[in-house]
Amino acid sequence: MSRRRQGNRQLSNPSALTRDRAQERYSRKRRQRDRSRNVKRGLMAAGAVVVAVVAVAVVYLVGIQGRLNQGLDSGLQGVLSTSNIKDPFYMLLLGTDKSKERAQSAEFGDDPSAYRTDSMILARIDPATKHVTLVSIERDTLVDMGEHGRQKINAAYSIGGASYAVEVVSRFAGVPISHYAEINFDDFVGVVDKIGGIDVDIKIDLDDDYANLHLKAGKQTINGDQALGLCRARHAYDAYGGGDYYRTANQRMVIGAILKKVLASDPLTLTGTVNELAGSVTTDLSLADIASLATSFRGFDLSKDLYSGLEPTTSKYIDGTWYETVDEEAWKTMMDRVNQGLSPYSDQSQDFTSSVAGGDHAIENGDGSTGSGDGSQQQSGGSVLVLNGAGVTGLAGNVASTLRNSGYTADAQSADSYDHATTEILFVGEENKARAQAIADLLGLSGSVAAAQGAYGDGTADVVVMLGADMAGTLQ
Repeated sequence: MSRRRQGNRQLSNPSALTRDRAQERYSRKRRQRDRSRNVKRGLMAAGAVVVAVVAVAVVYLVGIQGRLNQGLDSGLQGVLSTSNIKDPFYMLLLGTDKSKERAQSAEFGDDPSAYRTDSMILARIDPATKHVTLVSIERDTLVDMGEHGRQKINAAYSIGGASYAVEVVSRFAGVPISHYAEINFDDFVGVVDKIGGIDVDIKIDLDDDYANLHLKAGKQTINGDQALGLCRARHAYDAYGGGDYYRTANQRMVIGAILKKVLASDPLTLTGTVNELAGSVTTDLSLADIASLATSFRGFDLSKDLYSGLEPTTSKYIDGTWYETVDEEAWKTMMDRVNQGLSPYSDQSQDFTSSVAGGDHAIENGDGSTGSGDGSQQQSGGSVLVLNGAGVTGLAGNVASTLRNSGYTADAQSADSYDHATTEILFVGEENKARAQAIADLLGLSGSVAAAQGAYGDGTADVVVMLGADMAGTLQ
């Protein structure tokens, strides 16, 4: 049949036309319903995937939070001060030989008395100005612990755990402490390796078999094992005396370098790093706090934003034990500056460790300008030559370190002979007599001051300290 005839037949049969159109409308609506069902099914499937991903993420983040808070001293909340995470606050960083594996073992357990506090750093965090201030407190600092007597400050952790350590340091520094972090340096190896190493500037060649550290001077990227060695190395500085002073400077450098590397990472990498950190750090900080701080400190620059310093102390031998005794006036001055948001030092020359240890950090000078504490200026003051006349290895270096920490330029050498029985403090010229007496008082040798007869060393020293056998027992 021709199309024309067929069309004519449909026109002549309205009911057939209506059926055809109805079928067409039905088919079209059915296709629309099918598409709608498919879209709904797709949305439901996508929603299920999103819910699953969110659930996994929540479980992951909750797991990180749980590990960060695992083993936290239950008494901390009673001693930590309340503060807004966006305002300046103080945080105590303790380095211990405690790990979560040891804490769960039968040999060590969770009792704080089984562990040692190896390092103690008081940090001031200022999110608004993007400044981090790290002040090392010598672990051998002599403090009054009330009913527990006068002890080294690192004993606080063994006596009463993290909460008592916070209480003691807060009282000693005269500042409220809002947050706490306990760091196991042994586990820090994995953290440093995970972020691809850290960039440091080594000031001198370092060789320390005890810390398994061997590094050449210069700017370089170091791995986790090297970072751990740097945090531990003391004997690499035996020639300078007082290895603990230089070790604490390197610890602050390592912490600053980790901060810089972590804060420069993208959010996904940051989450992974925090996950890795959770295995070696115990803290009261929440993930929300950490995220807020990470946002505030984007673009963190060590040379401008990191302030670094060491509690001013002198080494003293008391009742058969070496202690660090704080210079009360200098300590108050330092903490007053820190409280104002300034660097611990007002001048580069005050940081006696900077020429051989530690890294870049900012210093707000007395005129209000900001410079880098890179050791470009040397310690000024009276010149002292310390001679080892007792033949005890490291004795002259130890005494010289004490003098440097008190503002003197001190050099350690061997004497012409080792048969000196009594220590002598010799002044070169009457103008240096008072200086010699001050040094004698510092070393607990009052009454042993005399005028120098002849020249010692290159003849440029203001005061000569000739160490005798009576000082041999004072070496740590």
